[in-house]
Amino acid sequence: MSTSVITTLPGPKPMIEEPQSPAAVAMLWVFVVAPFVALFAAVPIAWGWGLSALDATMAIIGYLIAVAGVTVGFHRHLTHGSFKAKRPLRLALAVAGSLAVEGPPTTWVSDHRRHHAFTDREGDPHSPWRYGTGVRALAKGLWYAHCGWFLNPEVTNRARFAPDLLADRGIRVIDRLFLPLIALSLLLPAVIGGLVTGTWTGALTAFFWAGLVRMALLHHVTWSVNSICHVVGERPFNSKDKATNFWPLAILSFGESWHNSHHADPTGARHGVLRGQIDPAARLIWIFEKLGWAHDVRWPDPARLAARRRTV
Repeated sequence: MSTSVITTLPGPKPMIEEPQSPAAVAMLWVFVVAPFVALFAAVPIAWGWGLSALDATMAIIGYLIAVAGVTVGFHRHLTHGSFKAKRPLRLALAVAGSLAVEGPPTTWVSDHRRHHAFTDREGDPHSPWRYGTGVRALAKGLWYAHCGWFLNPEVTNRARFAPDLLADRGIRVIDRLFLPLIALSLLLPAVIGGLVTGTWTGALTAFFWAGLVRMALLHHVTWSVNSICHVVGERPFNSKDKATNFWPLAILSFGESWHNSHHADPTGARHGVLRGQIDPAARLIWIFEKLGWAHDVRWPDPARLAARRRTV
């Protein structure tokens, strides 16, 4: 196993905290179902009216900020320590990741460290193999791994899986600001759209495209790494689990869909380690390093990767 922080996770603390309240679960349903419905409605709505250049621009910018926050910030930096960041960058990435509306930083990191500690076996919060290997069992598991787990009232124990973040005052503040950051993520495009166009219609279409649809797309791309990237794709490396590389998602996921490579070397700053594998998150980390904002970057070690290549 890698020398990641996750190697020290098993311990006396329980895996699960107190269950979420019914109100919290209901809110999660709203934030999963409403964007999903908006995504399905997008095509017929766009066909007739409502998509402007301003809406598209804000949606793209918002997506890029949030996906960078999740992939570079929540995942590679906070979860795995793939690089060290100057304090302003660390906090900016935590805020950007929160704008993806996938949970506060400490909760997201706790879930993901638990996933790595128990990948595709009992204890993994979102393995698609939890119900078995049959067709019906796998279909049920894929749904659960994709978004069903997000609605589970169990809460991963943050004191066990993310004590470093609980000890970070700045991250604790961002955790507490999660609800206002949700409002900012969804409502700021509407405010800008209304001010620029001077109409309620401009505010509404901006909210729809740059708020709901943008968020829904990012959610389902991220969740596809949990579901699709543990069932479909290639496994060029030995990773002791069922993680796969799924190239169609590489650009939209910012390189996260090179999931087999990641599970073979969890602390690596680059997941797309083979020739031709596009990894925008790694390129962004490289830029941060060149600017002096990031240091101690754990770039792939060719010898270590070669030792983990599958021979058949």
